[in-house]
Amino acid sequence: MEEAFYLSVLSLFYLQEFLKCALLGGMAGAPNLKNSEVLESLVKKQAADGKLYAAICAAPVVALESWGVLKGLKATCYPSLMEQLAASSATAVESRVQLDGKAVTSPGPGTTIEFAVALVEQLYGKEKADEVSGPLVMRSNHGDEYIITERNPMKWTFTDSPKILVPIANGTEEMEAIMIIDILRRAKATVVVASVEDKLDIIASRKVKLEADVLLDEAAKLSYDLIVLPGGLGGAQAFAKSETLVNLLKKQRESNKPYGAICASPALVFEPHGLLKGKKATAFPAMCDKLSDKSEIENRVLVDGNLITSRGPGTSMEFALGIVEKFFGREKAIELAKVLVFVRP
Repeated sequence: MEEAFYLSVLSLFYLQEFLKCALLGGMAGAPNLKNSEVLESLVKKQAADGKLYAAICAAPVVALESWGVLKGLKATCYPSLMEQLAASSATAVESRVQLDGKAVTSPGPGTTIEFAVALVEQLYGKEKADEVSGPLVMRSNHGDEYIITERNPMKWTFTDSPKILVPIANGTEEMEAIMIIDILRRAKATVVVASVEDKLDIIASRKVKLEADVLLDEAAKLSYDLIVLPGGLGGAQAFAKSETLVNLLKKQRESNKPYGAICASPALVFEPHGLLKGKKATAFPAMCDKLSDKSEIENRVLVDGNLITSRGPGTSMEFALGIVEKFFGREKAIELAKVLVFVRP
């Protein structure tokens, strides 16, 4: 399946125990869902029994509509497929998350967190949804253009294509890692995913298995236009203990090349190793007390010269788009944000 699948699945980790009929997107993946007789039977039974069923991106029109479970209901889907949905038995509406009866639909990768939280609310109630969404550091202005705050502006340069190192480790926050990797690859950056562990497979923070491209020792033989760390408590702790990674980061800073981190990593990796000295930074809210300079911690994405930091899973798309903006410009980043349905087309 294409990369849209991975962004669509990220925010559903919280629901995996109870939600049996949430269909993920991807232009290549949705037809495979549609052609599954077992899945079709399951979703039709779910609808007939008056139980919750959901789909995002291409799946509402490609799968749900073709099975007849959206007949007479308001629904939404990926923008380029809205005309097809409008010509169907469903009523097409422009919405970031649409609930009608027991059907929940949403348009794309940039709406997945909202989609997942809406499903949590349907399954558990608003109190639980608020409990889940709080630590995610979600945006309050969904669909608006994102904002990055910049101090001491400098131009980030590269030759041909930005070469970017993304380390991962056991306990890495999977939403942050995958969004960073996916969005930078969509922007045509060369992204090297390196395992800090002694094998390529790592177990992320919610028991999700991720596979790196190379081990860190191999990746360390090369130079990078940017080194960027995802968060996650266990992952950040592993990064902080990696002499190889810390040395790479120190060389990156000394060479005045860009480096960045999100969530727990600015506080647990950068701060104790002197990588924030003289810099403004932010981090996961509960970790900000570990930062020596807390003057700019409320910013969702903060750039200070060659340093970029951000807060948590709910800011990871903005964080990755901020990196795209620094390398390719605001116009390119907004264009990509619209493709992702992170901002309104």
